[in-house]
Amino acid sequence: MEKFVHLHVHTEYSLLDGATRISKIFKRCDELGMPAVAITDHGNMYGVLEFVKAAIKHTDPEADPFRFIAERRPFKVKPILGCELYMTEDMSVKTTQGGKMPKYNHIVLLAKNKTGYKNIVKLDSLSYIDGFYGKPRVDLDLLRKHHEGLIATSACLAGGIPQY
Repeated sequence: MEKFVHLHVHTEYSLLDGATRISKIFKRCDELGMPAVAITDHGNMYGVLEFVKAAIKHTDPEADPFRFIAERRPFKVKPILGCELYMTEDMSVKTTQGGKMPKYNHIVLLAKNKTGYKNIVKLDSLSYIDGFYGKPRVDLDLLRKHHEGLIATSACLAGGIPQY
């Protein structure tokens, strides 16, 4: 059987949308033979630290998380860090148009490396600080500025490509 890695997972930190419990995900992925799994909660990265700690605990229940990371030890099931963000045409638009909120689509961003992780954190933070209007939003200009180290996917049915 070919290896499968789930790159679009919502945990309990995706309010009203996530059924996956971080405390259980790595055991289940290991049972299914999955070498890795991503966390891609809606518009937030609140669960990332708990996610990595759970991956470490699954690999070695006695490990100190800081030492585990510093020693670059391999995981039984590798945690992939990401976020499902809301993309809009222009995140500075904060008015309704004809009684409707500005249109947005979903996009999943995954960190390839430390730079990618920092860029997802930056994008997520700016989506709340500068782009918030009903939802924390980013636009293509902001993504262009902070794209290094990222992998983007078309997300779900609410993604730009499926909607097109």
